[in-house]
Amino acid sequence: MAVRKAKTVTEYLRALEPERRAVLSKVRKVVKDNLPKGYAEGMVYGAITWHVPLSTFPDTYNGQPLCYAALAAQKNYNALYLMTVYGDAKQRAFLRDECKRRGLKFDMGKACLRFRSADDLPLEAIGTIIRSTPPKAYMAVHDSAHKNRKK
Repeated sequence: MAVRKAKTVTEYLRALEPERRAVLSKVRKVVKDNLPKGYAEGMVYGAITWHVPLSTFPDTYNGQPLCYAALAAQKNYNALYLMTVYGDAKQRAFLRDECKRRGLKFDMGKACLRFRSADDLPLEAIGTIIRSTPPKAYMAVHDSAHKNRKK
């Protein structure tokens, strides 16, 4: 996909067909409206990401900015990657329950919530999850999970 080569979020969105651009733009707005201060938006791994910048937290396990959430148009679906849901069983259960409560399909891998339309997502619950973890707390989770790798 041409969007994989995009260097900026604007380039990425412009490379999408209008219908898909509208879907991703709606989900992006939910993330941006609920994102705690200290995260940055950019392009990493060919996706729109919200991450802790390397200038704030350079000691990541892979040398890349610490990804908090990401949004991407895949070949057959769209994907919202929620890293705290991957690492927190309570947040995963909350998201699953909110999908069920709204009659939505819970189509999620470890961190990847797959969807075709923004209407397939419990956007209010996603906003709650995005708001839940400020960068300082997320960096502490990273350090705790990777403390043995630093030795």
